[in-house]
Amino acid sequence: MPPTHEVFNQPSPLEDYDVADDAALTEGIEREGAGWAAGELSELGKLAGSAAAHGWAEQANVNEPVLRTHDRYGNRIDEVDFHPAWHVLTDTAVAHGLHAAPWAEDRPGAHVARAAKFFVWSQNEAGHGCPMSMTYAAIPALRHSPGLAKQFEPLLTARSYDFGLRPPHTKQGLLAGMSMTEKQGGSDVRAGTTQAVPAPDGTYRLRGHKWFTSAPMGDLFLTLAQSPEGLGCFLVPRVLEDGSRNALVIQRLKDKLGNRSNASAELEYDGALAWPVGDPEHGVRTIIEMVNSTRLDCVIGSAAGMRAALGQAVHHTSQRYVFGRALLEQPLMRNVLADLALESEAATTLMLRLAGSTDRAIGGDAEEIAFRRLAVAVGKFWVTKRQAPHVAEALECLGGNGYVEESGMPRLFRESPLNSIWEGAGNVAALDVLRAIEREPDSIAALLAELDLAAGGDIRLDAAVTRLRAELADTDGIKYRARSVVELMALCLQGALLVRHAPPAVADAFVASRLGDGRGHVFGTLDRAADVGAIIDRNRP
Repeated sequence: MPPTHEVFNQPSPLEDYDVADDAALTEGIEREGAGWAAGELSELGKLAGSAAAHGWAEQANVNEPVLRTHDRYGNRIDEVDFHPAWHVLTDTAVAHGLHAAPWAEDRPGAHVARAAKFFVWSQNEAGHGCPMSMTYAAIPALRHSPGLAKQFEPLLTARSYDFGLRPPHTKQGLLAGMSMTEKQGGSDVRAGTTQAVPAPDGTYRLRGHKWFTSAPMGDLFLTLAQSPEGLGCFLVPRVLEDGSRNALVIQRLKDKLGNRSNASAELEYDGALAWPVGDPEHGVRTIIEMVNSTRLDCVIGSAAGMRAALGQAVHHTSQRYVFGRALLEQPLMRNVLADLALESEAATTLMLRLAGSTDRAIGGDAEEIAFRRLAVAVGKFWVTKRQAPHVAEALECLGGNGYVEESGMPRLFRESPLNSIWEGAGNVAALDVLRAIEREPDSIAALLAELDLAAGGDIRLDAAVTRLRAELADTDGIKYRARSVVELMALCLQGALLVRHAPPAVADAFVASRLGDGRGHVFGTLDRAADVGAIIDRNRP
């Protein structure tokens, strides 16, 4: 190169570090009963922060999945081919139990440990997390049919990644997908037209078209269909026990926004064999068990995306110099970075509280069952909505360098709207919160009791909780106000958790900026009293 091509004032890549070295994360797993997982979490964090893992993530997204509908002889096969990097990522995730493994562990904190590992590993690549989430969420749904659970749960929880279309019981481990949405229905699953016809042997035959099928390369699918008894939930194997393909075809892979590594598909059932899961007439009730688990993963995934974006922004600005000083030392940039850090820490803290609630709810704690029912929906609405503006602002911290693919920021940005749409977009989630309050009053009582634990810790938080109680008491037009009510619930919950558990600098700045009188509408509007240095230092990668 000519001598003018000297490269300087360019930050080094953010790699070869421990992604799990995150104060909010390590403090949270200890608080929520999974401190015993710290060693494995750090091991996975170092792998997630390695140059090798970053290379796998890039390769899996540059080399997109390919649908092969037929073999060379004209036989219909409907196979999805993935780049080897996808298999390395997925194998790692399964080996560390990011799929359904905690359901097989009779140990306090198992679901918190899994959430923390999902959070850490997803910061490297989010796409392969989809089959992990589907498999994790399949277990509580399958337990509505003990026979099916006994048959498939050991394989769904096994820490063995065994890719390929073969009969389920010939494999070392299984992954599950979900096939719910239809063209005409969207979130209105009762509008589905897929038909389930009973067979003499107790199975059903499905016929219909699914508009979005998650993880079409999976071994089993949970799906909804209209049976003579009503809208039912069914389990559909990809391959039958005799080795033949079940009667379903992949019409096409979706050309979607977001990651390019994972495949989503349109699926056609053409007389596919299926087993009923739970009562045939109560399919929605059965599938809600799956939805609650995948909504938790939406919160985890969004928190992970925010943490990854924050790490890139802090790292870049600490090594990029303007006007004689590092960008990170410039006053306005410090305001922006600290504000981004507050959002990330609040999301991480809430995510871990929800995971802890899952553990305790499974253990039979009635108050935690009620809390989880409402708080997961609240978290799903709010945390997933905050990811897109958060990542956009973090990308802007890198300037033009953040706008090119090599930085990894465009991939984070494309992924950022996903979790807000998946498992019910914003309106669906907000209205579900209102529905839970109306039908299960114990849930709002449990959430308010959680807020009361922080009473007296900050007068601004106390005032916000008082406003929330007034909003909930005013039911006139509450559906119209649903988003503002649920937003206030989420901010109060995050604020209460930070007041109780975070350092004063973090808690004070969060409550002042999110619940105080001087609340800004863009990142970087923290009050001059905020201890931005302490906030940033706590969140350096």
